[in-house]
Amino acid sequence: MNSTISTGRLLRANTRGCVVGCRVGETPPAFGALVYIPAENGRIYGLVSDVHIDDDGLVRQLAAVGTLPETVIEDNRINRNIPLELSVIFIGSEAQGKISHLLPPRPPLSLDEMIVCDDAMVHAFTSAGRFGYMRHILADENAPTSDLLTAFLQTADKANRAHGSTGWIKAAVQEIIILLRGDHERLTVVLSAISDVFPNSFED
Repeated sequence: MNSTISTGRLLRANTRGCVVGCRVGETPPAFGALVYIPAENGRIYGLVSDVHIDDDGLVRQLAAVGTLPETVIEDNRINRNIPLELSVIFIGSEAQGKISHLLPPRPPLSLDEMIVCDDAMVHAFTSAGRFGYMRHILADENAPTSDLLTAFLQTADKANRAHGSTGWIKAAVQEIIILLRGDHERLTVVLSAISDVFPNSFED
């Protein structure tokens, strides 16, 4: 199951988020995926808010060549440690089996593992409390909020439907409307992105 597979290790972190490194040859978690980092007596939960691949001297040289044999491309991706980094924003934590949507009391340490949450964990996290994690997503100024939120809603809705919570998405959209009611311009952008994926989520 996904919940037992490490997809990378922490490079750096602060109270609000972290950056995780992994190899290009591995399949990184998708943009908007819910992940967790094991912590003392529990977990730190976060969302993948960016996936970026840095270059190096050899990559620049190969890119300038033009046509490359497929074997050279595969060798460069699989056998060399091309740096692939994931930015993660923290949206909650768990201690002694209790989930909280507050930021973790302290950041994780470098080289800690990051693990993708399976559907059961996504359902447990999103069904705990009253959508407290939404404020962390909306407060992140470095992420494309509307797209990140919509990607996360897709993941969370799938997990909640699999566990019988078919009304979760409408309740989540109503919470977003409440949180952004004082910023009409931003609310319009966010709802526009959500309606592309959930056209019926605004119906009564």
